[in-house]
Amino acid sequence: MSESASFVDPVFLTRFGLTRINAIDYFLLSLNPFRTKAKTSNEVLSMQGITIGTLMQWGTGARPGPLSLEQGEEEYRVALSRLTGEQYELLPMSNNIEGMTPQQMAALFTIRHVHRTSHNHTTILGIYYILEGVIYKSPTVRGLMKANITRTLEGLKDACDALSVCARYDPSTGYSWKFDPDDDEDEDIQFYSSLQEKRKRRRRQILDNRRPGERTVEEEEGIRASEAIDRILSRLSKSDVVVKGKAIK
Repeated sequence: MSESASFVDPVFLTRFGLTRINAIDYFLLSLNPFRTKAKTSNEVLSMQGITIGTLMQWGTGARPGPLSLEQGEEEYRVALSRLTGEQYELLPMSNNIEGMTPQQMAALFTIRHVHRTSHNHTTILGIYYILEGVIYKSPTVRGLMKANITRTLEGLKDACDALSVCARYDPSTGYSWKFDPDDDEDEDIQFYSSLQEKRKRRRRQILDNRRPGERTVEEEEGIRASEAIDRILSRLSKSDVVVKGKAIK
């Protein structure tokens, strides 16, 4: 499932609300696409009547109730540690997250999906967040790096596209750059457009003079790519960046 997907059950939220006491029950709803299809240790405990709520009310043999919320969560984690298999753990509430108010903190729940093989050994399978009743999957490190690299490459491509229309070439002096618009800008744009059109006609003439089968796949692909670049540069030459000298936002 996509990392951008989410799940919410308004019927459950309207009927029971959402607190740390029933956050695990909410996540284990059969309609939740994020939950595993396997039987979890949480469901085994639930069949035995062991939940955070019941532990707060009745306690355990070693710690009779009533218990506080923190003590109930602690006893629930101890009960999970005695079982093996796939489990969902409700992580303790963070004391402070930058940019979040206490009300938002109270509406945030972090659930960790693990596979437990022994009392002290678990393998993390996933991390999920419940924020104001909506369940999200935490992105992976690979997903975060991929998104950051994609945004960086898009920025570099936009910068190169914007700079490409400022390049000027003269056979005697070579390449130069022209960033500031002036009175001769219209002539420069017309010169650039005519130059691109000449290049297109020259390529078409070469193609027309060749018989079918004489062009290689690489040549055809290169010509198509070059024409696509010409179309992009032609559009950029008419953009506000060049025509009106507006800054790139």
